[in-house]
Amino acid sequence: MIRTSLIAVPKRGRVLAAKSLVFAVVTFVVGEVVSFAAFFVGQALIAGHAPHAALGDPGVARAVAGAGLYLTALAVLGVAAGTLLRHPAAAIAAMVAVLFVLPGIAQALPDSWRNPVTEFWPTQAGGQLTSVHHSAHTLQPWSGFGVMCLFVAIVYAIAWTLLDRRDV
Repeated sequence: MIRTSLIAVPKRGRVLAAKSLVFAVVTFVVGEVVSFAAFFVGQALIAGHAPHAALGDPGVARAVAGAGLYLTALAVLGVAAGTLLRHPAAAIAAMVAVLFVLPGIAQALPDSWRNPVTEFWPTQAGGQLTSVHHSAHTLQPWSGFGVMCLFVAIVYAIAWTLLDRRDV
């Protein structure tokens, strides 16, 4: 259907923006609902057997709400990757590499290289928003999420530009 959409709308950036916006809103709503539901169900299941957390505890509400924000940023990154690569399998492979493979490879680097790479790797930095306790060599939650959003914005801008130039 993307070819039909691009033929019908001469300004291809509008198509990309509209599709991205709809996908981002749906992902945000679903992500927040699932995140809060998982938190409350999880707290009910571990009640009496493990330490209890409440939304009022420091960092807990941010971490639970941050899960929906993080998923939304990943969704927009996925749209940008799909637009850049123009093949679903390639976009999925690229997202798996960005999310899982490259951070795993970074763990094999010497400490002097690994720490800055893992600290500023976009998905690792953005994931700090969903964490209550922070380990060494990680960014603070909001600054880490800012790094991720900057990365998503750059990839999205490249995708937008290529869509306008390449798919005429």
